[in-house]
Amino acid sequence: MYRFVFSAAVAFLVTSLITPISAATFVYVSVAGEQAISIWQMDENSGGLTHLAKVEVEGEPGCLTTDPAQKFMFAALRTAGKIASFRIDGATGGLTPVGVISADADPAYLATDRTGRFLMSAYYFAGRVAVHPIGEDGSLDESTGRWTDTDDKAHAIDADPTNRFVLVPHTGPNAVFQFHFDASEGLLTPSHPDRLQLTSKTGPRHLAFHPRRPWAFFDQEQASAVTACRYSVRKGILTEVMTLPTIPADFSGDNSCAHLELHPTGSFLYAANRGHDSIAMFQVNQLTGRIRGIGQVPTEKTPRSFNVEPQGRFLFAAGQGSARVAAYRVDLLEGGLERIGTYDVGEKPWWIKAVRFK
Repeated sequence: MYRFVFSAAVAFLVTSLITPISAATFVYVSVAGEQAISIWQMDENSGGLTHLAKVEVEGEPGCLTTDPAQKFMFAALRTAGKIASFRIDGATGGLTPVGVISADADPAYLATDRTGRFLMSAYYFAGRVAVHPIGEDGSLDESTGRWTDTDDKAHAIDADPTNRFVLVPHTGPNAVFQFHFDASEGLLTPSHPDRLQLTSKTGPRHLAFHPRRPWAFFDQEQASAVTACRYSVRKGILTEVMTLPTIPADFSGDNSCAHLELHPTGSFLYAANRGHDSIAMFQVNQLTGRIRGIGQVPTEKTPRSFNVEPQGRFLFAAGQGSARVAAYRVDLLEGGLERIGTYDVGEKPWWIKAVRFK
């Protein structure tokens, strides 16, 4: 039935098996309750984690992101209304502070554009987004940021694979805002139409573009669902194709979706359930972009964030309510997850990010 969609995953597995053994993968965890970023190293064969260090920051850290060259890491300091930048040591995984800028209240999400020249940020309470040029040393200058007012609860921001458009999911107005992106100046201007509007009590939260096909996916925080869309590379706009629930039909408790992520192959899609406390798993048909649910795997309490490491072999989920990270092996043929470990990481882990160096 769906087995023909997995050729990309098989090719990805072959590539993984011939990877140089000198590669190193580091896993970074925002430990909000301790105002620190915890650094772990992943065993390239087993997926096991070893703690290396902890870097203190100003305020509770949330979203973590890197530039495409993985020279720099940026951290949203949500309670401080600031953004910190670090230089990454590819040999040790260490973080060297570069600087901190004032931003706006509660920066909920960070992402660089596809060239790594600009850092984009979305603001949950302020209802706006910003684009800051990134200096050659990874520094940010708050005076050069370009701000765009959007609407309540801007929850994520991402540039599309062409770097010509930017999409911003909002859980407040139940819409995904759509912008043209001037990659030379870092300017955002509304597309036409300027948003994909959903019905009430849906809450589009996080977004993922397919790496090779004109598709995009987002989760619905309030509706506990994921939506697959056609994506116009020419116009930068979304068209809904289908929506599936992230929780079982017989679940009667409270639940909200948190993070959503596409597997590096584009063959599998995952979404975090807070309440059901699980990771929902989907297969992506590589001919149509349609999705098929394959169940949920239990995880730690209140999974706010998770991340598939760059090789696609392991997934790590942070349990905000348990102070632990759950590690899973990814089935590269079917997309299922097998739990392989659990790690105490500190109070209120908010975000997790795996970075690989060859």
